[in-house]
Amino acid sequence: MAKRRARKPGGIFDPSAGAAGMLQQVQQIQADMAAAQEAMGDEEFEVTVGGGAVTIVITGHQEVREVRINPDIIDTEEEEWLEDLQDLIVAAVNQAIKHSQDKVAERMQAIAGPLAGMMGDMGMGGLLGL
Repeated sequence: MAKRRARKPGGIFDPSAGAAGMLQQVQQIQADMAAAQEAMGDEEFEVTVGGGAVTIVITGHQEVREVRINPDIIDTEEEEWLEDLQDLIVAAVNQAIKHSQDKVAERMQAIAGPLAGMMGDMGMGGLLGL
């Protein structure tokens, strides 16, 4: 019976594993990525804009969990305060989504390692969900 080759630490793809080994590695990476994506749903990221005027808490699945507005920073005496607040909320939500997406992409890239680039180059990025 042939000795099974383990995936190298750090998500490094072992091209000497042969076709069956490569398929096994791809399947393991897919499983690791699915588990990481699931876990990211519970992970929260916080983004603040306007010098602390608006804070957004968002998950790795881009679900907004909380919007905090600091009334001490919003100048309601200013004529356009409501428009300014609305602009800050839009900016905060957009930055929070971008931040969350970047963190998820970093985590997926760390799992897939060099295999992600190689599979994408071969038109096979869909195998990894990239």
